[in-house]
Amino acid sequence: MKLYFAPMTCSLSPHIVLRELGLPFELIRVNNKTKATADGHDFRDINPKGYVAALVLDNGQVLTEGPAIVQYLADQVPGNSLAPANGTWERTRLQELLNFITSEIHGGSAPLFNADIPEPTKEIFRQKLFKRLDYLNKGLVNKDYLLGDFGLADAYLFTVLKWLPFFNIDIKNWPELASFMNRIEARPSVRAAIAAEEATQPV
Repeated sequence: MKLYFAPMTCSLSPHIVLRELGLPFELIRVNNKTKATADGHDFRDINPKGYVAALVLDNGQVLTEGPAIVQYLADQVPGNSLAPANGTWERTRLQELLNFITSEIHGGSAPLFNADIPEPTKEIFRQKLFKRLDYLNKGLVNKDYLLGDFGLADAYLFTVLKWLPFFNIDIKNWPELASFMNRIEARPSVRAAIAAEEATQPV
């Protein structure tokens, strides 16, 4: 498998999951501006949407969208602890949480990256995001992870919360989330993924 990624983007989540599962893969960097890839392609030929992550399977099929990629990966290793079995109530709960993270935290953060959006409008998005962070912070009281053991949703939430410093948002305002971030960052798979991405050369 090949994982196309860009540093400090949502592609970190499937990268962490690949390492947690011990699956073999090739890591290929993408230039988000030019769309050039480290293996000499135009990334838009791989994913016409133009954004990472993209997982290219050994049979040539391409899978995009982080929540879909991580669930596919988990299903390649039956019995792993990252995701409940397909078709179970627990898997549905995981899908519910992944959708919340992708729409409310990931999607809710996206406007804050846009330099063309005026500051008063960004403040509206910030306040909405803060309410979502309040919800997650409350849910982590007396819990190490979102759904029991470390799983797919934790890797995804960690990935998008790493963007908060770019918006001058201090995670310490949500103590449970701050502790959560420290726990995730200490995992060997997470440290290895971040180090591997930092070691790649710009395209």
